[in-house]
Amino acid sequence: MDTKQIKALMREFDESGLSKLRIKQEDFSIELEKATGLVAAPVHAPVAVAQAPVAQIAIASATPDEISGDAILSPMVGTYYSSPSPDSPEFVKVGDSVKKGQVVAILEAMKIMNELEADFDCKILKILASNGQAVEYDMPLFIVEKI
Repeated sequence: MDTKQIKALMREFDESGLSKLRIKQEDFSIELEKATGLVAAPVHAPVAVAQAPVAQIAIASATPDEISGDAILSPMVGTYYSSPSPDSPEFVKVGDSVKKGQVVAILEAMKIMNELEADFDCKILKILASNGQAVEYDMPLFIVEKI
C-alpha cells in the first residue's frame, strides 16, 4: 500500500461506523482505532497485492464426516465477493484447480477492492463464505487441498 492509499483508507475509516480495523499482509500491517476521535496508524513495509494467509485447520461439516485440509484465510476485515461483478462468473467453484497467484475472490475494505490470490497450487474443496458476506480478519474463506 502506498501513502495515498493509506490516507484514503484512513479517511474512509474515519467516516465509517467502524471503531476498529486491523489489516495484516505479509510485510505490511496497519491498525486503525477510534478511541478519542484520533486515528492511529502504525505502518510497516508496504505490500502491493493482498496475499491470503494459509493455516492448517479441520472444520466439521453438517454431516458426521469431517473436512480437513488447508484453509485460505481472509487477510483483512471486509466484504467477500466471489466474482468481479454481479453478472460475471465466480472466480472459483468447488472442485476447481487453482494455480499460485490466481485470483480466488475480491475483498472490499473501505471501498477499496483487493484481489485475494492463492499462495500455492490447490484444489477448492469447500467455499465457506457467501457473496456479499462481511468477513473478519483470519476467517477461513476456502478449504483447499494443496496440489
